[in-house]
Amino acid sequence: MTVVSVSMPDELLERIDAFSEEHGYTGRSEVIREASRNLLGEFEDKRLEDRELMGVVTVLFKFQTTSVEEKMMRLRHEHEELVASNFHSHVGDHYCMELFILEGSLETISTFVGKIRATKDILTVDYSVIPVDEFGAFANLE
Repeated sequence: MTVVSVSMPDELLERIDAFSEEHGYTGRSEVIREASRNLLGEFEDKRLEDRELMGVVTVLFKFQTTSVEEKMMRLRHEHEELVASNFHSHVGDHYCMELFILEGSLETISTFVGKIRATKDILTVDYSVIPVDEFGAFANLE
């Protein structure tokens, strides 16, 4: 197996080590390998390919990091064909939340989420997708 060097904040490394110990992993490498496989597999669901999807993406970051807010605004404008709606809110005294409602393909949504995840100073990114055609009988109700 190839050995890889990865830079990360001490706090994250401490969390990985604690998680490894609490859940019976053999070490941090096993945790990171599993997390990497899960991340890579998130958008490889064949059932979602070639379907129109709706997605919800929630982003949390510290209030003082205006660079993150500017990046979110830039992404919203760069992907205006994908972003159906966007909402910004303050969470407590120190955090901001950005919520995106997306309409598009698996590829366009995964690209958008990837760009958000690659943004420096993001605390957390959470998302879900659902095929629009799964609304079934409800889709024709008025």
